[in-house]
Amino acid sequence: MRRQRKEAESKNKFELRLRLYRREQHRKYGQRSFKYRFKRKQFRLRLYRRNRGFGMKRRTIPFLLLSIALIACSALPSSVSAIAQAAADNSGSSCISQAADFDDADSNEADFIDCMKTAAAAALIEANSGKLLLSGNSNSRLPMASTTKTMTALVVIENCDLDETVEVTADAAGTEGSSMYLSCGERLSVRDLLYGLMLLSGNDAAVALAVHVGGTVESFVRIMNDRAAKLGLTNTHFVTPNGLHDAEHYTTAYELALIGAEALKNETFRQIVSTQYYTAETGDRVRTMKNKNALLWDYGNAVGIKTGYTSAAGRCLLFAAERDGMLLVGAVLNCRPMFDVAPEMLNFGFENYSMCKIIEKGTVLARCTVLNGEKSILALAAKEDIIIPVKKGTELSASVHVRLDSDVCAPVHESCELGTAELFCDDLCIGQTSLVASESIAERSFLFYFNYILHLFRR
Repeated sequence: MRRQRKEAESKNKFELRLRLYRREQHRKYGQRSFKYRFKRKQFRLRLYRRNRGFGMKRRTIPFLLLSIALIACSALPSSVSAIAQAAADNSGSSCISQAADFDDADSNEADFIDCMKTAAAAALIEANSGKLLLSGNSNSRLPMASTTKTMTALVVIENCDLDETVEVTADAAGTEGSSMYLSCGERLSVRDLLYGLMLLSGNDAAVALAVHVGGTVESFVRIMNDRAAKLGLTNTHFVTPNGLHDAEHYTTAYELALIGAEALKNETFRQIVSTQYYTAETGDRVRTMKNKNALLWDYGNAVGIKTGYTSAAGRCLLFAAERDGMLLVGAVLNCRPMFDVAPEMLNFGFENYSMCKIIEKGTVLARCTVLNGEKSILALAAKEDIIIPVKKGTELSASVHVRLDSDVCAPVHESCELGTAELFCDDLCIGQTSLVASESIAERSFLFYFNYILHLFRR
């Protein structure tokens, strides 16, 4: 009541002073003169300001602002963070997953050419994306003979030093089939055994390396199957490290090509399988080896990989070649004219496909909410290019799916990895790259909140 009474008295005083001032100005200047109207307006404004409390001395304003900021600093961080979290929750997948359409790639439907009819199964892929370019019965489970040794070699290279010494066991020395002709107790380097494994297709070398790395053949085979599972292969299962026949030892042409593409990412493996001749100087005698893969002599830009044969599997070939920045990997299973079919498949791939950059490094693919940051929205950019094979003269709609590893909280440093962008074509992932922060965002500090309060006060 007291407050209301004071406000009423103040209002009455304001009205009285204004009425008296109007009379005085009216007598002095006349009601309609410009000077009278201007003076009246100026007086009203001065009275209004004084009545509303804006007449305080300027030097008191900074102290008032500082006091407000100090009080707010302890309360605002949690509330502002909560607002940011609510914004992230309300945005849902739109902040975390976005899609972009591209119409300059090709269809994922693989072709078939007549020469592939001579193979029980055949597949040709582009190595970096894994995109299937040619397919003939490519998902049927079949034995793959010595092309098995591609996975054997990859596991050995990834799990031991090439200069380690291996002592040949009696089981290894007595292995049937193609051989390096190792002797029991003979000591060779891992490197020389790998060349014997891939160039001469030595079954004995496969067993010797398996025992050296895994302790037993069975343990080593488990490592091989784990490596296949890591690649996402669901139709591949190993029982032996050399490919000798077993009913439970199988793969598909498509998954065998994927194994080859993965192995070729390893520079040591690639160097071994692309070698035409090699001399092994460790062991009881010097061995000179010639690669059994005829494509290294007959097809330009060939880079390997592995031949295979058993009576049950027939003739098998895992092959690869690179031209104009495009690496193609193919596989044929139970194909008698394998060295005739493989070049035709490679020629088809190189003549009908070219590499296309779908996503360029640095392209902003999504934006996400940053919790407790000086900026609340952060742009996410592609860390690397995504390049896929495109069939010449065709178009395709592909999509990019973006996902974050976790909630993004300040501070955020520029170029730090925060998620992944995957390129999908007909529900098949054919490329991916990491998502990185396009800028740095600092954590909210006292100065941020001070400026925030000052900004609100000035509005």
